Amino acid sequence: MAEDFDRAHVLKLLDVILEDELAGVVRYTHYSFMVFGFHRIPITSWLRKQAEESLAHAQEAGELITHFGGHPSLSIGSLLESHKHDLGDILRESLEHEKKGLDNYRRLLAAVEGGSVLLEEYARRMIEKEDLHIGEVDKMLRAPGMIGSMRGGAGAAGGAPAKGAAGKGAGRNGKR
Repeated sequence: MAEDFDRAHVLKLLDVILEDELAGVVRYTHYSFMVFGFHRIPITSWLRKQAEESLAHAQEAGELITHFGGHPSLSIGSLLESHKHDLGDILRESLEHEKKGLDNYRRLLAAVEGGSVLLEEYARRMIEKEDLHIGEVDKMLRAPGMIGSMRGGAGAAGGAPAKGAAGKGAGRNGKR
């Protein structure tokens, strides 16, 4: 197993990924309890799928940690929440969590490029998944008919929707 990367640094990055993905399991499960209203069933289903996906991502990170001789963390990443349970607030918190995850996978890719095809491919695959998920949440946060993306601030259609806009229409078609 020839590798050309800082093993200790990469194992630390994988531990951060593991912890954040485990936090995602708890976060999305909690969010699924807090959805009320007409669209509860499809949105709750979507949130629980996200929790399952986070668990699968955590398991994969843990397997890679042990593959490279590390000991997976028993910690869970940050679980702070705003305690605002409007659907728009839940989705905005989710978006921030997903952006953090994307940054973690990008840091991993930067640390292993040219040093491990296994970890490069893993990081690229996870970057793709996280980027697609961020796009889904972004679409759910848009008001019906809003075309421009809200990613990274103001989009082509004029930026963020008014508070509560996501709870009034976005998310109706948020199923994957």
